[in-house]
Amino acid sequence: MSSESPIDVKPETAAPAVDVPMTDGKDAETPAGDEPPKKLSKKALKKLAKNKGKPKKEKPKWGDGSGKKKKEAKKKVVVPPPPQTPYGEKKDLSKPIQEAYYPSHVEEGWQNWWEKCGFYKPPDPTTVAPDAKKFTMVIPPPNVTGSLHLGHALTAAVEDTLTRWHRMRGDVTLYVPGTDHAGIATQSVVEKMLMKESGITRHELGREKFIEKVWEWKEEYGGKITHQLRSLGSSVDWSRERFTMDDMCSEAVVEAFNQFHEKGLLYRQRRMGNWSCALKSAISDIEVDYIELEGRTFLNVPNHKGNPKDPKGRYEFGTLTEFAYPVLDGNSPDEKLVVATTRLETMLGDTAVAVHPEDPRYKHLHGKFVLHPFIDRKIPIICDAELVDMEFGTGAVKITPAHDPNDYKCGIRHKLEFISVINEAGAMADNCAEFSKMMRYDARIAVEEALKEKGLYVGKKPNKMRLGLCSRSKDVLEPMITPQWYVNCSGMAKRSVDAVRNGDLKIIPSEHEKTWYYWLENIQDWCVSRQLWWGHQIPAWFAITKAEGDSISKFDMANNDRWIVARNEEDAMKKAVEKLGTNASEIILERDEDVLDTWFSSGLFPFSVMGWPNKTADLKAFYPTSLLETGLDILFFWVARMVMMGLQLTDTLPFHTVYLHAMVRDKDGRKMSKSLGNVIDPLEVINGCTLESLLSKLDKGNLDPKEVIKAKKDQEADFPDGIPECGSDALRFGLLAYTVQGRDVNLDIKRVVGYRQFCNKLWNATRFALQFVSDFKPTCTLLEDIMSSGKCAVRDKYMISRLTKTSATVNDLLENYKFGDAQATMYAFWMDELCAVYLELIKPVVYDESKENEDARWAAQATLWVALETGLRMLHPMMPYVTEELWQRLPGRGTLGDAEERSIMLMPYPEGNCSYENHDAEASMELTNKIIGACRSLRQSYNIANKNLTNFFVKITSTAGETYAKAQTSDICTLGKGKSVLINPDSIPQSVGIVVVDDETSVYMDLAGMVDFDAEIAKLKKSLLKTQPAVDSILNKMNADGYEKNATPEFRAQTEEKLASLQKKVDDI
Repeated sequence: MSSESPIDVKPETAAPAVDVPMTDGKDAETPAGDEPPKKLSKKALKKLAKNKGKPKKEKPKWGDGSGKKKKEAKKKVVVPPPPQTPYGEKKDLSKPIQEAYYPSHVEEGWQNWWEKCGFYKPPDPTTVAPDAKKFTMVIPPPNVTGSLHLGHALTAAVEDTLTRWHRMRGDVTLYVPGTDHAGIATQSVVEKMLMKESGITRHELGREKFIEKVWEWKEEYGGKITHQLRSLGSSVDWSRERFTMDDMCSEAVVEAFNQFHEKGLLYRQRRMGNWSCALKSAISDIEVDYIELEGRTFLNVPNHKGNPKDPKGRYEFGTLTEFAYPVLDGNSPDEKLVVATTRLETMLGDTAVAVHPEDPRYKHLHGKFVLHPFIDRKIPIICDAELVDMEFGTGAVKITPAHDPNDYKCGIRHKLEFISVINEAGAMADNCAEFSKMMRYDARIAVEEALKEKGLYVGKKPNKMRLGLCSRSKDVLEPMITPQWYVNCSGMAKRSVDAVRNGDLKIIPSEHEKTWYYWLENIQDWCVSRQLWWGHQIPAWFAITKAEGDSISKFDMANNDRWIVARNEEDAMKKAVEKLGTNASEIILERDEDVLDTWFSSGLFPFSVMGWPNKTADLKAFYPTSLLETGLDILFFWVARMVMMGLQLTDTLPFHTVYLHAMVRDKDGRKMSKSLGNVIDPLEVINGCTLESLLSKLDKGNLDPKEVIKAKKDQEADFPDGIPECGSDALRFGLLAYTVQGRDVNLDIKRVVGYRQFCNKLWNATRFALQFVSDFKPTCTLLEDIMSSGKCAVRDKYMISRLTKTSATVNDLLENYKFGDAQATMYAFWMDELCAVYLELIKPVVYDESKENEDARWAAQATLWVALETGLRMLHPMMPYVTEELWQRLPGRGTLGDAEERSIMLMPYPEGNCSYENHDAEASMELTNKIIGACRSLRQSYNIANKNLTNFFVKITSTAGETYAKAQTSDICTLGKGKSVLINPDSIPQSVGIVVVDDETSVYMDLAGMVDFDAEIAKLKKSLLKTQPAVDSILNKMNADGYEKNATPEFRAQTEEKLASLQKKVDDI
């Protein structure tokens, strides 16, 4: 690009105030106390003469600080305040375009205007034809546990790019926003806040008051999330915004629960599952974080007083403890059976010891018993080939059916007693002798000590193991048998698998289909109940008569049939009256206190937001939706459940395509997580923020103090000066650059910040280009006028051709969800073709206002206007704000008739007309650019100043190439800084420099009068004097005796490579 490039006209001015070094041009004052200069010697005078004009280096002196440079004065660039557009009104663009690009100025006002004008809304659903081309999508509802992070921003960038693209293509478009109540996550966060601010628990506050606190939290953070989405430019229909616990979604939840029950798919049963003692609730698999222990490991555990044997109070995991059970009626009175366990405290609930039936060590014990050392309990010795591995441990396995998944299955097989010894809070139950009421890991220590006292402790050794932690509380999960509500998913899962296999449902990238099949073909019944206060309370009532009173317990599974599933309490009473055969006045109904798994309501989201189960106009017009876009980490937990529930409840797939973007991680590859403190709020990138505000956010959060210290160090290293203001457009464009299908995104914020430079260049280039078309009047048929005018130069035809091809390419890429490639294509078009080439080529054409140049000037202006207008429309789905602002500022706006919409977002997306493609023009420009590159290279090689134009000669052996070059000699002159360009002249001066472009093309530059040949030759000779001895030295080494024998092949190869490089340099000289 030449020095007059439009993108170089104005240096970027960062929006936040920045420090700029300023100097006054005066010499530094002599420090007070310095002695006057002494008379110089002849030697010193010679040295001074030699260094005349060079700055004097002052030696630092001790004590007075004179050796330190004075800090230069700094001046802050003052950014003017952004305009204040009245809410919902169109921004006033009557003032000239600002010279500097300020994101806050450009993005101000547009979102409110778009929203107020109703541009995000689809047509009235009652008017949408059944066969209309539609694009409908629901947002993956973010949790109300806080604010959005950059992972959510990536989702928003991808989804809104698609939404705006489809809207511009003329599709009936609906993008539905919403937030998720996030049961466990929200309750956990609010509980921590309550303890931090008031020092009380939710139980001390009470359920009703606690729920009020959570709703307050929702209103505060739910509003923040919608503000973030608006700032990101998400073109969702806010009039249809939903919350998973609002009335519409709640009605859908109750209906779904009842339909599942009526179909025989939902039931209540005591089964084993994951239990969080800290939360006192069952949790789903998605709330489990697994850690791999290589051996003995100490961990902190919530709700424990601390291990007195560890300085940090941590508890021991990753060990295999062996202890002995005394055998009753053994071969000897002292016979013992040694077992091994990783969870010693559970031995208090042992109801069997299993051995392998083929293990010769224990055949004499088949059918016998061991005696529990602490509890009056005889424990049978059973044979189980399925559970016992003879090679592991002692080959004898203690069985605790109530507290281990494998033991649970063994207990069912052998009809063992199930004894629960750990309560919901993680304390030992009342049936645990002297260990009762101890917290489970304190009991582990106590049991070990007690076994030692009884002489039954054998030993302990490190053991690799996998430990499940609650992702919310970091508590070690406890397998526990509790009564829960379950949904039988086998039939729904089969339909979901078949939908992908037969092509009705498409998963992109397709490699995730294997995961889909594996999960759904091995699906277990879904535990949908949670022991929480925040969420959808289960619509089931326990019914008893007043006469029965407390004699009928809801905790007794024998009374399971007393649970009445209904749509409301009135409906439940009717069913209870019928079931119990008595009057309503004699019946007591108690609603289940538990709530539903968050994923239950989330699974209904695509149709609950449309009003299901009611037959609404929205449901008829916009369901099923078109696409589900989300992160691949919740393919099973959310996507699969939406598909299963959609098929079961609506008999329709909720969407036909699933696009899974990669997981967003930080630059070090760690998952973005509030618990790690590496979460960046999109607003911090959009608006910019100081380091102090980043650190302050960590202090105000719920992070562990140790994690806060580590997170602060990371923030200080990554953002020592904070994050500069980038704007939403740069953030979106930068995030889209990361979307490579199937790969995790290691997101470096600094790279995203770099795309603010692109916005700046786009702004400056367009602002500069607007000068070229300031006196131009476009027409509504301008492109057709250009192509039929016969006035176009090759450069104009090239620009139109590239515009056409680029639009076709971008459409194809967006059609196939290749957002990163679409982003790169748009970047290359604007920077490499429109700005670097076309704008530069038309400068002399547009500046020439002579009568003779009238047609060429019109063609250049018309082509530039079309390129700008079309290029902005192409870019708009990715960068909505800056494209709207610049599009509105194009000359002729408001004069182009009915085809001109009020906003760029309502204009048709460029489709690309293949009849406007011009292969000859593109081939000609490709060759021209190569020749221009050679011209620039020659000028640079000989240090020719920009003001000095040179004569070029081009030799081309190709006939087509000769034709192309002759047609663009003026363009070569323009960008190559040529005085003249001759193609295949009869003769070429001897005083030339040469660049060989390819085997058909060479470029020569006349050096006469441009170069001091004597000086150049002298420099070459000097270079040769340095290079030739090096060549000779290598040759002498290679010719020395024993070289071939003693030198290694690698050394010989390196030496030959070095020799070839030096020899080439000699030959060139």
